[in-house]
Amino acid sequence: METGVFFFGNVEMSDAGAGLPVPTDRRYSQQEMWYAAERMLDMGVVAEQAGLDVFWLTEHHFQYEGYEVLPNAMLFGAVLAERTERIKIGALFNIVPQWHPLRLAEDFATMHNLSGGRGILGVGRGTVPREAECLGSFVGSFDNPDKAEADRINREVFDEAMDVILAAFEGETFSFQGKHYQFPPEGIPDRGGTVQTLTLVPRPLYPYDIWQAVTSPPTLEYVPARGWGGVFWLRNHEFLADWWERFGEFHEKEHGRALDPGEKRMLVINVRVADTHEAAWADARDGHDEFWKFLGPYGWSRGYKAADGGPAKPGLIPTLEESVNQKVWIIGTPEEVAEGISDFGESLGGLEHLTLFPSFPGDSYDKAGEQVARLGEQVLPLL
Repeated sequence: METGVFFFGNVEMSDAGAGLPVPTDRRYSQQEMWYAAERMLDMGVVAEQAGLDVFWLTEHHFQYEGYEVLPNAMLFGAVLAERTERIKIGALFNIVPQWHPLRLAEDFATMHNLSGGRGILGVGRGTVPREAECLGSFVGSFDNPDKAEADRINREVFDEAMDVILAAFEGETFSFQGKHYQFPPEGIPDRGGTVQTLTLVPRPLYPYDIWQAVTSPPTLEYVPARGWGGVFWLRNHEFLADWWERFGEFHEKEHGRALDPGEKRMLVINVRVADTHEAAWADARDGHDEFWKFLGPYGWSRGYKAADGGPAKPGLIPTLEESVNQKVWIIGTPEEVAEGISDFGESLGGLEHLTLFPSFPGDSYDKAGEQVARLGEQVLPLL
């Protein structure tokens, strides 16, 4: 089983938890945010030392509130690659519609080659209007009807951009003509002629994997149809098991081959480990509540199960007890956390790709490093 850790890259907070302050009332200094970036490099080194296989970053922009302060995971990943030797490096996720696709392709290929083939290409469509619309994109959501047109355009742009990236990666020369992108544009003069094709420099010198979040019925079909890996996070365990199986069915229908148990599917679980059950719960509560105070208004809790058996309404701010009952968070001793992960392995028919989210908004980086070390030394050996 390939095991990774995923970090938001948050600023250390002394007032994390439910209630005040509201997120938008916080404003951190450039020095505080840069300290978080430097400590994130430390976390990558700690993860490798702890025996983890993958270090996942994220891409977000303009977050003065301090939750996710690393805007370019690939540039950061190139630096981390120089400080490590073995661990793979990727982003959950690079937000494709916010990039020029050829710049994204160049940057990933550069990081991937510099790392000796340790790059993983995580791709997403985006969720935050503040970021997307300031960077030339739009976002909507499948279950938000008043944003249906923005969602449609976003999906079109994402799909074409990925076609461009793959064409650039896979061919010595390439051209592309689509609705949103045309490469090369017609009539570019060059040395007495016109440009007919382009060549990406550099291209990946090593094999690479592509992963995308599976968060809606359309992506549940789209990702396996493309042949990529699907990432499952913040979903009630019953909903997760259903989508996990359906992902495999869609893949087999499209490609004529049944997936092995756990193949091309990644489970992401939020975890907190302590010496006792009670200490773990006490240590996790403020970070859990801050996590949902931040993300609940964006509708991220719609993967939870409501009392009527259907999805929770967007905007739910769950308690820690609800999150544990939904099996979205696993909190406890090393033995309890290992048992919870093993239960998922049994219910899903096997795990090949497991990613753990060990650091909650507001946590210090000393605590985050301790959590990563505990996972490597005390939890993973029990699986």
